[in-house]
Order: sequence, then structure tokens, then C-alpha cells
Amino acid sequence: MGKKNVLTLLVVISILFSFSSMPVLAEDVIKLGAYLPMTGSVAAYGDMEWSGIQIAKEMEPEVLGKKVEVMLVDTKSDKIEAANAVTLLVEKEKVVGVLGEAISGNTMAGNPISEAAKIPSVSPTATNPLVNQGKNYAFRACFIDPFQGEVAARFARSELKAQTAAVIIDIAQDYCVGLGNFFVKEFVKQGGKIVSTTYIQTGDQDFSAQLSAVQSTKPDIIYAPNYYTEDALMAKQARDLGINQPILTGDGAQADALIEIGGASVENMYFTAHFHKQAASTDRAKEYIKRYEEKYKKDADAFGALGADAYFLLVDAIKRAGSTDGTKVRDALAATKDFKGVSGTLTMGENGNPIKSMVINKVENGKFVYVTTINP
Repeated sequence: MGKKNVLTLLVVISILFSFSSMPVLAEDVIKLGAYLPMTGSVAAYGDMEWSGIQIAKEMEPEVLGKKVEVMLVDTKSDKIEAANAVTLLVEKEKVVGVLGEAISGNTMAGNPISEAAKIPSVSPTATNPLVNQGKNYAFRACFIDPFQGEVAARFARSELKAQTAAVIIDIAQDYCVGLGNFFVKEFVKQGGKIVSTTYIQTGDQDFSAQLSAVQSTKPDIIYAPNYYTEDALMAKQARDLGINQPILTGDGAQADALIEIGGASVENMYFTAHFHKQAASTDRAKEYIKRYEEKYKKDADAFGALGADAYFLLVDAIKRAGSTDGTKVRDALAATKDFKGVSGTLTMGENGNPIKSMVINKVENGKFVYVTTINP
């Protein structure tokens, strides 16, 4: 072989070697998974949270010098689908962190799978205390229901001046049952009286039996800690029957769909809530709100803000851990302190539960308006 041919061969080998030694594309990406209800009975939550996650990713698209990729799987608002989604994300997609789910029952179906794989998860809005119980790798961006129920009861007594309350609970949802129980306990402790407790099921259309109990007991308020569809339909039927007592509910009802379904009937409905842009104070919140409203042409909402915070918390933990190793990221999440999120400043407490403030919102003139902030 001539000298020239040998030189050419060496150049080719050198080029091939350089390509073979280059990292593959997957190594330049940090892959996160999101499992959210994009269809089904609580699809509004998934849509809002995914919108928030997308804005958060635009704000912080990289960590550890690599691009962040988020793979979304639809849980179809179903517990079995939620478990299947996490299995797919962990076993097939090999994600290093999980965002989701939106509601407590579905998150409790998914958490054991990510826990077994030692993959940290952050739920934006699963508020039932059982969600993270006994888990080392499960975290959330939201406050939990004991705090929410207690604040609702105190607000009902001190601000709404309620002596008596009727409680209407969706027995099919762990979130609704738990929140109702926490409210009742604190309301009675504060000197109030529960005059009726009735139950509904997700998907119910007729609330005449429950509202009959309200009419007969004449409470000062109705506490209905349910999801947006049932609360909107219940409010419409209550107002049609001439039942005009204030309705107080939880964070699960604060979705635009509530106003779309309920119309004027949900005017002056009160919520214990995670966020209102009028109460936003951090630099991250201000930038998020600006970007969100420019992109989606509507007010920034609580579920979107918490979706964003779940993303920011996980990315921040990866950054502080200096690694995508599940145990190191888990330890960084647990050590989160005075984190300036979209929904406020939080410090991670026991069992992956943040210590943070709460806002009270209400519907006024077809919009969610800010009422006050309650500190822990």
C-alpha cells in the first residue's frame, strides 16, 4: 500500500473513531416523565398542569449542562392507567424523575412503582396525606388536606360567621372524603355544628336528595370539598331550588370548567387554594405569570402554577445533587428549604410534604378573585 493510501486510511479510521467516541443523543438529555389526566373526568387538571410544566421547561430548559426532556403519558383519569403510566415511564423510558399525578387516588396508584425503582416523584396537586405515607421517594408541591380542612373550617367560622354547616362529600374520591373529615373535625372543634352529612358519587347528575337535607336543616353554609364538575352541577341545582347559602369548597374545584359549567350559580363560591396571581411575590412567579399569559392568553391558574413548581423542584434537586442518581436527587428534594416557587415560598417538611402558605379565592363576576392569604 502506498504512503498516500496509508495516510488516507489513517484519516478515515480517525474520523470513524471520533464518531464512535461521541456521546449518543440520549446522553445529552435528562429525561423526566409526567403522568397526568389529559382525558376523562378530571382532564381539566391535567391540561392545566401540563401547560404549567411547559412554561417551566421554557424558563429552565437545561440542568447539569443537558437539555431536559419531559415525556407525557395520559392516565385517562383512572387509577389503573396511572399505575401503567408510571411503569412505562420507569421501565421503558428510563426516566430519572416523575411529575404527577394530579389527584390523590391516581397518585397513590403510581407512587409505589416509582418508589420501588427509587425514582423520585413530585405530585403538583395530590393533597391527601396518605399519598406520601411510608414513601421515601414521593414528594409534592402542594399543601396537604389536614391543613386545608382546618383553614376552611376556621375561615367558615371567623369570616363567613357560620354556626352550622351541611357537608356534601363525593364518597368515590379519597381526596373528597379526607378533606370533608378534616373540615368536620376542625369546624366542631371551633364551636360549629354539622347539621347534615350526605354523599354523592363522581359522575352523579342529580343532587336532589342531598339538597333536600340542606333545605330541611337550613345551615349557614354548605361545605362541598369535591371536584369541579360535581360542585358546579350541585350549585346550579341548589340555586334553582332557592338554596342561597354560601358554598365553600377545596382546591379541587378551582378550574375554569367550574365556571363554564356552573355559570352564575357558582358566583361567590369560596375555595381554599394554592395560588392566585395577585398574591404571587417571587421573581420566578412574576416571570412565569408573564410567560403563561402571553402564551395562553388567559390568567395564570393554580393547577398550572403547581405543575410548574413540581418541575422546578425536581430540576432544582437534580442541580443541587449534581447528579441524576435517584437517591441523591431524593436527598436533595428532602433538603429543600426556602424555595422560591410560583405558588409561594416552601420548605420541604416530613414525608415529602411542603410547609407553605394557602390562599382563599372566590368566584366574582365569572372570575377567580383573591380574598386573603393564610400562613401555616
